[in-house]
Amino acid sequence: MATKTDSKPAGVADGKIRGAGKTYEGLTRDQLIEAYRIMYMSRRVDDREILLKRQQKIFFQISGAGHEAVGLAAGFALKPGYDWFYPYYRDRALCLALGATPLEMLLTAVGAAADPQSGGRQMPSHWSFPKLNVVTQSSPTGSQILQAVGCAEAGRYFAAHPSAAKKSEGDYRQFKDVRFHDDEVSYVSLGEGATSEGEFWEAMNTASNRKLPVLFVVQDNGYAISVPVEVQTAGGSISRLVAGFPNFHFEEIDGTDPVESYAAFARAVAYCRAGDGPGFVHAHVIRPYSHSLSDDERLYRPDAEREHDAARDPITRMQMFLIREGVLDEKGINQLEKQVEDELQVAVDQALEAAPPTPDTIESYIYSPDLDPASLSLQTEPASAAVAADGKKLAPKTMADLINSTLRDEMRRDERIVIFGEDVADASREQYLEEKLIKGKGGVFKLTYGLQQDFGSDRVFNSPLAEANIVGRAVGMATRGMKPVVEIQFFDYIWPAMMQLRDELPLIRWRSNNGFSSPAVIRVAIGGYLTGGAIYHSQCGESIFTHTPGMRVVFPSNALDAAGLLRTAIRCDDPVLFLEHKRLYRETFGRAPYPGPDYMIPFGKAKVVQAGTDLSVITYGAVVPRALQAAQKLEREHGVKVELIDLRSLNPFDWETIAASVSKTNRALVAHEDTLSWGYGAEIAARIADQLFDHLDAPVRRVAAKDVFVAYQPLLEDAILPQAEDLLRAMKELAEY
Repeated sequence: MATKTDSKPAGVADGKIRGAGKTYEGLTRDQLIEAYRIMYMSRRVDDREILLKRQQKIFFQISGAGHEAVGLAAGFALKPGYDWFYPYYRDRALCLALGATPLEMLLTAVGAAADPQSGGRQMPSHWSFPKLNVVTQSSPTGSQILQAVGCAEAGRYFAAHPSAAKKSEGDYRQFKDVRFHDDEVSYVSLGEGATSEGEFWEAMNTASNRKLPVLFVVQDNGYAISVPVEVQTAGGSISRLVAGFPNFHFEEIDGTDPVESYAAFARAVAYCRAGDGPGFVHAHVIRPYSHSLSDDERLYRPDAEREHDAARDPITRMQMFLIREGVLDEKGINQLEKQVEDELQVAVDQALEAAPPTPDTIESYIYSPDLDPASLSLQTEPASAAVAADGKKLAPKTMADLINSTLRDEMRRDERIVIFGEDVADASREQYLEEKLIKGKGGVFKLTYGLQQDFGSDRVFNSPLAEANIVGRAVGMATRGMKPVVEIQFFDYIWPAMMQLRDELPLIRWRSNNGFSSPAVIRVAIGGYLTGGAIYHSQCGESIFTHTPGMRVVFPSNALDAAGLLRTAIRCDDPVLFLEHKRLYRETFGRAPYPGPDYMIPFGKAKVVQAGTDLSVITYGAVVPRALQAAQKLEREHGVKVELIDLRSLNPFDWETIAASVSKTNRALVAHEDTLSWGYGAEIAARIADQLFDHLDAPVRRVAAKDVFVAYQPLLEDAILPQAEDLLRAMKELAEY
């Protein structure tokens, strides 16, 4: 709760307040004065930013005008640095109530190097205050909601597993300070327009199902830019639509009244703190200014409607309330406002004098500055244990087996790891397992089989069938210091999570200037060569994610590499997309004994599968065994010695190994399973042509899939995807060039 005003309230004769012992829904008169100061400061910061934008001294402005009372009330009911906050851009008053300063906000507006929220990287009103537990915010509407759910799950998990919060040397935990409280609340706010987003409903569903202490706050000003609420929301009321969710505490309030709003928040917060479930506050507010300075509401709102809203302005209402109740007189109001103006002017002057960031900082914090997953210090050798306790040599295992074993050993080592996704648990109805009525599922490919039975249902569990739900919750958990290792069942179905995977997960660290990070691991089954996988079970598309700064992308081709790279991914301090080729899960090719619980492979270090002198072939994934087959045949039949390079890691990738090989062989073929046009190989080919041109004795060639989706009929699939004979033909032509 905001601190009380220590000095004598302005405008009160002899320091005496009429009815000084009276409270208003629990708020003292001193707190009411402080409430007005914060609300007025919020409005005036908006006004000064608008002026600065018109003077071209800042570059964007979006205001919280009309939302001050509800933000103030939430800030008073919750605890900064104790509870967790996922606000949206209208939450200026909330942030001020929690302890943020006008100067901090104005430093963001001018894009200063000293901007504590993002170092000049984010727009104004995209809040990020680590000390207050205000988590970095982005622009896509509603993308913060699932993260707040994951945040609440993390708080509950640490409360149940306090030993997991301990730091540990040698992996991401060394750089993650975990703070949690048994009764903490995760606040998340949004406009009524964002309730149209699917992620809102996914978040409501999970919070309800798991009875999580999430406080959803819908600040309903009647418009999503120019679209009125009755067009956005069936029946025009989100409260009516969500009323059927169980386990919720619901409030619908006049969000322009700070006292009524505070009372509602106090009730909702108490409900959440007690562990009874989530809260939902639907606050009816106004928007007296346009959506932003890029918008002109006069184009779609008539004067009469705007005047009607102005009559409910929370600043005016609070002024009248204070005067009517004798808390402050007009002189006291004027003195308080003068103090705010003076404080604000100092902040404006300081912000305008602040130095901008220098261009050499733009690449800072794309990835962790503390742990480099490409460091050779991570390289270990497989345990000589490929020998069992009884002295017998361990049998080679499949990629699926080694992924399962690696997950098991890492979960045993690191209590912060949780695994969830669609069908990953052995059974959600645990009694079936306890009564031994079933064996258990453990994923559609059985890679997580037995983990729930070994580690419990709070560490391995099923998610709803909703990919954004999986990744969004993982982002929130990882931001709090957990290590979610989540599964997207098929790459073909990853697209509902694209907002989280493109705009959220890889950007948390960079956009907050290292204030927050989210090193989650996303495991994804990918690829074709399945015989019957067809359009929606055979896609590749890795280049979309290698094109995303901040995301590590790994794609092993064999069991041993899968184990070593997965362990590096889990211990990494960056988000990792871990691509597992479905065809390779149980292939004879690439089987290996389990290399032990400490085996790691650094990212960005390719493997020379076969040395050669006549031609370099650069590839990865399921094309590796096909390229090896073609290379061996080419050498047998034509004496051409191919150097075959398995990249293993796509971001980062091993340019040094590629360059050394091509400089030696003077010929390069790049092969991959994804479509030829705009595929991952285009980047490799372009760099070779650009940087190794003087070493080339032939054009750089590519072999890849046709520019179509994969078909169901096996004859068509074979024609679409690159086969060993396609690779052999291209290798031979290039060698003869």
